[in-house]
Amino acid sequence: MNEVKIEKIDNQGRGICYIDSKITFVPNTLPGEIVNIKLTKESKKYNEAIVTDYLLTSKKRIESPCPYFGICGGCELLHSKYEDTIKYKKEKLENIISKYANIKSNIEIIPSNNILSYRNKITLKIINEKIGYYKSSSHNLIEIEKCLLAEQAINSFIPDIKYLGIKNGEIIIRSNYNNELLIWIKTKDNITPDVNSLKQHHKIVGIVINEKSFYGDTSFIEIINHQLFTVSYDSFFQINRYICSKIFDLINNHIDNNEIILDLYCGVGTLGINASKNATKAFGIEIVKNAVLNAITNSKINKRDNIFYMLGDVSECLPKIKDKVDTIIVDPPRAGLDKTTKNTIIDFKPSKIIYVSCDSMTLARDLKELSVYYNVIDLKGLDMFPFTQHVECVCVLNRR
Repeated sequence: MNEVKIEKIDNQGRGICYIDSKITFVPNTLPGEIVNIKLTKESKKYNEAIVTDYLLTSKKRIESPCPYFGICGGCELLHSKYEDTIKYKKEKLENIISKYANIKSNIEIIPSNNILSYRNKITLKIINEKIGYYKSSSHNLIEIEKCLLAEQAINSFIPDIKYLGIKNGEIIIRSNYNNELLIWIKTKDNITPDVNSLKQHHKIVGIVINEKSFYGDTSFIEIINHQLFTVSYDSFFQINRYICSKIFDLINNHIDNNEIILDLYCGVGTLGINASKNATKAFGIEIVKNAVLNAITNSKINKRDNIFYMLGDVSECLPKIKDKVDTIIVDPPRAGLDKTTKNTIIDFKPSKIIYVSCDSMTLARDLKELSVYYNVIDLKGLDMFPFTQHVECVCVLNRR
């Protein structure tokens, strides 16, 4: 048992203290708090610990509204006021971009309109008919009755998962603007969901078991900024509908008429379709087949006959595009841009790069390399995931 004082919060939302000069990470703590801790992991460079007693709590600490906070590991900052989480994300983003990209900036964080009930998709584990999330850094299940971050349509469905008959597996629940649900079940169980019981209380668009449709459709419609998007059960779509609309707005602020646009990691086509209204031509590249099929449908729904899609890995498809591209939009996974893709983008010499990022560390790494050829003219954070340590970014770069 060690009595320590928490000095600051790290980039993952954990408190930092020191034991014999070794940095120690302690979740669910705030700067200035004095706590007793128990070490859970010791390595040469750092320790990890949990709080056993709070001896002095911060005046900024609030009581978490979630009964699972500190157990399931999904939210790192639910013990803080929302305005304090925005301040934390601003400082975190500015520090990372300054330290790792050598770019100093006063970065605005655009807040979410809903600070709870904002997630349009969650993934739950089912073990021996018990439903919940994994405890942080483990495969131990924490049973839940609801998730405060999830939209109401999703939460109202959780008690009725029992009608699906799953004993072991995983369930992904998506909801759209109209509170309709699209369910994807991954299981080895031989199940026959009781759809009639579910339909009495929920708007079920479709149920997919493993990779096969069991009931209804395998996709539904989302609406962002008056644009329609077909979204398949396995396609990527932004979690927070409001923040997605703000990303659309930020991108549109930097798109000129008659450009040729390239949308990498395009998913169901959202960013490219949004940006291509006044474009001469647009391309989208995506590796998930259903997402490309969605994107083709979405371009037709939104009357964008100037968009062309390619199915495959970005680094392999990019060299096949021979047009002189004006703007490249990238929204890569957390790992950021791989070296081959980065080099190909640089070889394309677009006038602008619009980089949408869900990981500020990999963004900073990529900006450091891109800034040899490009100036950052706009960089904003967006609170896509309130009360978590994550922050979305939209960065606009102009060629030197």
